[in-house]
Amino acid sequence: MDALGPEEWQALALSLKVAFWATLWSLPLALAAAYALSRGRFWGRGALNVLVHLPLVLPPVVTGYLLLLTFGRNGMVGGWLEDVFGVVFAFRWTGAALAAAVMGFPLMVRAIWLSMDAVDRRLEAASATLGAPPWRVFLTVTLPLSLPGVLAGALLAFAKAMGEFGATITFVSNIPGETRTLPSAIYTFLQVPGAEGAVAVLVVISVLVSAVALVGAEALSRLVARRIGMTA
Repeated sequence: MDALGPEEWQALALSLKVAFWATLWSLPLALAAAYALSRGRFWGRGALNVLVHLPLVLPPVVTGYLLLLTFGRNGMVGGWLEDVFGVVFAFRWTGAALAAAVMGFPLMVRAIWLSMDAVDRRLEAASATLGAPPWRVFLTVTLPLSLPGVLAGALLAFAKAMGEFGATITFVSNIPGETRTLPSAIYTFLQVPGAEGAVAVLVVISVLVSAVALVGAEALSRLVARRIGMTA
C-alpha cells in the first residue's frame, strides 16, 4: 500500500462510493424487473428481457455514448433533470454511478430472476389463498425465499461497478477527484513513466475486490439458502 499516493487513494475511495450508490440505486429496479420476468406473462416481456440484458452484449463505449445522448446536459432526459431538479449526470460522479449501475444491472437482475424461479409457487398460492394481496405475498414469501439471489446479484453488481471503465470514461470522462475511478486511474497511470508501482497495487486491489465479491456472493447465497431451508 506504500505505493499509493493521494490520487490513488482518492480513486479508490471514489470507486467504492460509485459502486455503493450504483448498487443501491439498481436494487429496487432489479427486483421489479426480475419479478416481471419471472412471474409476468405480458406483451413485451421479450422486449424487456432484451433491454435488461443489452448492456452485456453492447460495447461499453456504445452504452456510454447512449447515456451521454440521454442524460447529458443536452440530452432528452438530462436537460429536463437539470432544469427541473438541478440534477446533473454528465461529467459528475453521479454519472459514473449511473454508468456503473447500467452495466451491472443485467448481472443483478439475472441472479434475482433465477432465484425467484426457484421459489416453490405453491407457497405463494397458499399465501394468496389465505387472503394475502399480491404485494404481501411478494414481501412475505417471494422476496425472503429469493434472498440468496438478491444478495448474490447485489455483490456481483458491486464488483462490476468497481471495475467499470468503458461506459464510464465515455459518459463522464476521466476527471481527477470527480470521475476518476479505479480503472480510470489504472489507465491514466499506465501512460505515466515510472508509475508501474502504483499501477501494480491498484491492479491487485481490483483483483482482490472482484475475488472477494465473487466468493462472498457464493458464501452468502449458501448461508441464506441453508437458513431458509432450516426454517421452511
